[in-house]
Amino acid sequence: MKYIFAQRTYVTGIFGLFVIFLFVSCNNEKNPKPNNEKEKVEIAKPADVEAFVLSKSNLTSTVKIPGELIAFQQVDLYAKVNSYIKKMQVDVGSEVKAGQLLAELEAPEINAQLSAADSKFKSQEAIYFASKATYDRLFETNKTPGTISKNDLDQANAKQKSDLAQLEAAKSNYQEILNTKDYLQIRAPFSGVITVRNVSAGAYVGPSGKGSELPLFTLQEHNKLRLIVSVPEAYTAYISSKSEVSFSVNLISSEKYKAKIARLAGALDTKLRSQHIEMDVVNENHKLLPGMVAEVSIPLTANANAYIVPASAVLNSTTGVFVISIHQKTNNWVPIKSGRTYDGRTEIFGALTSGDTILTKASEEVRNGTVINNLFIK
Repeated sequence: MKYIFAQRTYVTGIFGLFVIFLFVSCNNEKNPKPNNEKEKVEIAKPADVEAFVLSKSNLTSTVKIPGELIAFQQVDLYAKVNSYIKKMQVDVGSEVKAGQLLAELEAPEINAQLSAADSKFKSQEAIYFASKATYDRLFETNKTPGTISKNDLDQANAKQKSDLAQLEAAKSNYQEILNTKDYLQIRAPFSGVITVRNVSAGAYVGPSGKGSELPLFTLQEHNKLRLIVSVPEAYTAYISSKSEVSFSVNLISSEKYKAKIARLAGALDTKLRSQHIEMDVVNENHKLLPGMVAEVSIPLTANANAYIVPASAVLNSTTGVFVISIHQKTNNWVPIKSGRTYDGRTEIFGALTSGDTILTKASEEVRNGTVINNLFIK
């Protein structure tokens, strides 16, 4: 009995100590130990607002536009008279000089017409010489008064003049047929390369639509080419007739070529809204071929009357385009028109003055008319 009682007393004591420990712990959580150190709260300073002083400068930029190389001169050669091909002197790829014979034609009826015209000319020439001799004799005889009547002399003079007119007509007719015979020889109007040949010896040819639907030859000048580019309307104001462009072609992409602007159309294409410009390209080694597509870099001349600002300074709002000008720490939204943008810079036009302070990063959060105290001018 004493053993059991002692065991119960021991268990009761342990339980009591546990209860006391739990009470003390709860009391410490409710009444934490006071901290004498004051917490330090740091308040962030507002960031500086960056701005710059407005001034005029030049915006140098380029625009890349596809272009096309074409022959400087190109012509389709047709026969001028109905005839047959007698002999071909050249073929596709032949390099020819100006005036070189390309083909010989034959037309027997022209030879017959030429013989008839020659006979007519010689006959009329004999008639004229006879009437002229008659008039000259009468004129000499008339020097003796009373030998020849004035009427006979006038008639002889009129006959001489009529025969002279007939002679001139016969001579013109003969020359016309002789010139037509020259058409039986097709010659190169300029130096170049034969790029197309559509006929062979023995073919019947003639003027377009009267014997030949296709030309005998197509002749192109390759020593000099034209580079043709259509410049969009937005860039036409910045193009100078003295500018030099650079270009490359896909076939020889490693090489860069240069050429000066030679001709400006001076008007916009009504369909594409672009201006046609041409550059002359020297091509003596014939590396470049007509028909090649080129990538052309065209310099755009600077506008001296424009202000150049960072692109971030231009605010494109739903109500318009603005820059934020700061006067006496107060924001002022100034409406502008923007021009070219290149390499992070933009051309602007508006009611601005050199020396104005402009916000570098425009945002709609910067309300019109608000005050900025933390301004930093860079």
